[in-house]
Amino acid sequence: MEKDMEKVLEKASVLVEALPYIQKFNRKIIVIKYGGSAMSDEAMQKKVIEDCVLLKLVGFKPIVVHGGGKAISKWVEKTGKEAEFYKGLRITDAETMEIAEMVLNRINKNLVAMAEQLGVRAIGISGKDGKLLNVNRRYVDGKDIGFVGDIKNVDAKILFDLLDADFLPIVAPIGLDDDFNTYNINADDAACEIAKAVGADKLAFLTDIDGLFRDLNDPTSLISRITTSEARGLINGGFIGGGMLPKLGNCIQAVEDGVRSVHILDGRIPHCLLLEIFTKKGIGTMIISDNDPIKGEE
Repeated sequence: MEKDMEKVLEKASVLVEALPYIQKFNRKIIVIKYGGSAMSDEAMQKKVIEDCVLLKLVGFKPIVVHGGGKAISKWVEKTGKEAEFYKGLRITDAETMEIAEMVLNRINKNLVAMAEQLGVRAIGISGKDGKLLNVNRRYVDGKDIGFVGDIKNVDAKILFDLLDADFLPIVAPIGLDDDFNTYNINADDAACEIAKAVGADKLAFLTDIDGLFRDLNDPTSLISRITTSEARGLINGGFIGGGMLPKLGNCIQAVEDGVRSVHILDGRIPHCLLLEIFTKKGIGTMIISDNDPIKGEE
C-alpha cells in the first residue's frame, strides 16, 4: 500500500512540474518535424502521435511535418530502381517523384488515423494544398537533381484556418512550382519554413541522436541549452558533421528568423516531446537566440 501511494505521489509531482510549462505555452504554436528511425515501426509512430495529441489537449497548437525517406527508398527499390542521393538529397526523376508522393500520402493518412483514434480531429495535407508550399527547382552546386523543391514561399493561411477550427494539421513535404509541377521537399527545410511562417514558439526535430554534444566521444557531454552563436562555434570548430550539419544550420536560421526555441531530440525515446517540454532538465538540446535566455524555464 505504501509503495502504491509513492507511485501515485510521483505521478502527481510530475503533473505539478509540468504545470508552469502548460501555462506558459498555452495557445502557442509548436511545429514538430517527425522522421528518421522514429518512423521505423508503428509502435514508435503511436508514441509520437500520443505526444502530439497530449500537447494539443493541454493547450498547445501543434503542427506535424513528417518525412518518409526510408519508406520512399524501399518502394523505389521495389520498382527495380536504385535510390540515388547527392549531398544528402534524393535525386528525383518523374517516376521517383510519383513514388515519393504516393508513399508520403500513405504515411500522412496513417498518422491522421492514429490521431483520430486518440480522439483528436486531424487533417492531413501536403504543401500542394491551399498553395501552402511554393517552390523553385533546387540545384546543388549547379547540379540538377530533378524534382526537388527549394521553398520560396509559405502561404500559411490554410494552417491558421485549421488551427482556428481546432484541427491538428499533419503536413507532407510536397510542393508546387509556379507551373504547378510537383516537387519533393526536404522535410527539415519544410518544417523550418513552416515554423517561421506561422510564428511558432517552438520547433522540435525528432532525430536519430540524443542532441548536440561538446565531445562526440563523450556521451556525458550532451548540451541541454545552447545559443545560436555557440552553435555556430560548434560548426566552425568541426564538432558537427554529416547529416547533422545542414540540420543544425536550419535550426540556427529558424531561431534567427523568429522561432523562439528549436529542440533536437532522439525520436526513438518514447514520449521524448513530453520529457523535453514538460520537465525542468529536458532530454535533448534546446537552441535559443543570444538575446533570449528564456528565463523561468530553468
